[in-house]
Amino acid sequence: MSDTKIINPNPPRFSFIFGRPFAPFYGWLMTRRAAWYKKGKLKSVRLGIPVVSVGNLTMGGTGKTPMVMYLARLFSHRKVAVVSRGYRSKATEEINLVASEQEILLDVAQAGDEPYLLAESLPGVVVATGKNRAVVGEYCEHVLECDLIILDDGFQHLKLQRDLDIVLFKVDSFLGNNRVFPGGDMREPLKALERADCFVLTCVDDENRPKAEAIKLALQGRFANIPVFMGGYFPAYLENMMGSRLSMQDCCGMKVAAFCGLAQPSHYKKSLTAAGFDVVSFKSFADHHTYTEKQFQAIVAKARKNKATALVVTAKDFVKLVDCPCDLPLYKLQMEVEMEPAFDAFVLERLAGVGGKPR
Repeated sequence: MSDTKIINPNPPRFSFIFGRPFAPFYGWLMTRRAAWYKKGKLKSVRLGIPVVSVGNLTMGGTGKTPMVMYLARLFSHRKVAVVSRGYRSKATEEINLVASEQEILLDVAQAGDEPYLLAESLPGVVVATGKNRAVVGEYCEHVLECDLIILDDGFQHLKLQRDLDIVLFKVDSFLGNNRVFPGGDMREPLKALERADCFVLTCVDDENRPKAEAIKLALQGRFANIPVFMGGYFPAYLENMMGSRLSMQDCCGMKVAAFCGLAQPSHYKKSLTAAGFDVVSFKSFADHHTYTEKQFQAIVAKARKNKATALVVTAKDFVKLVDCPCDLPLYKLQMEVEMEPAFDAFVLERLAGVGGKPR
């Protein structure tokens, strides 16, 4: 019998009830802030190279990191830098170089889990972090001579002007409860989406495609001039610490214990089940969770109790478990983005004549 338990998969929803009275003020403040940037009352920086922002309107996961990877590979003919804030990283300099073109320079604790994952997954791509991403972007352009910036989680970071603003929505969660923080999931009022150049609906599959089509129609009705694209997010393979891989065909029916630290873990579990795994135990911790040895060993013990033959984690969690001793095979589930060809054509065309020179 499977043992399925989810620990703190999302921010406690009751907190939104207490936050509702403050939501209109926060929404007004975010609207004014965007207006002040647009009018030049707050300073923003224009780089001499193209800047592509990947972001969202809501809190929680929408698939930004996989999209950043997808775009970096799409622009492999350029010298790309990924610029991130480096959430929960220990590196606190104004500019933190996580990876150069040649090597990874910071460990996962210093870099933060997502920047480190990007560095590990994108050899040859510069990855840098810092609170003021305009400053980091200028460094990447002028010192490292990068030719294109991908701004990770950049929709609200208006200090750095961008040439393409991509806004993601996860189909199964979309706008959450349709309220602005602290009364709901939205970082800004819906009107903020007028800044976007395109929308991408992520994690589209056969099961939720009717909902995705309905969301697409709703967005096109409200924002007629902004194109809407769809993308799938599918399991590609398992990989262990030594780099050995198992295909999805080889994994069908495998009894696994899965765990993750994601804002919205339900799609991860859904992906495991759809790929044919027999998930005998499942735990989810808060987003960006750092695992203690005691927690990890408790997960291993539960896995053995439920007769799991392997542990399976997300790629983001995997990079934080390198030093954890385990007598069960430990794998990361490598997920990959699949976009419609029209998306690639749109992105490449939009940036074809924008600053910078292909290498």
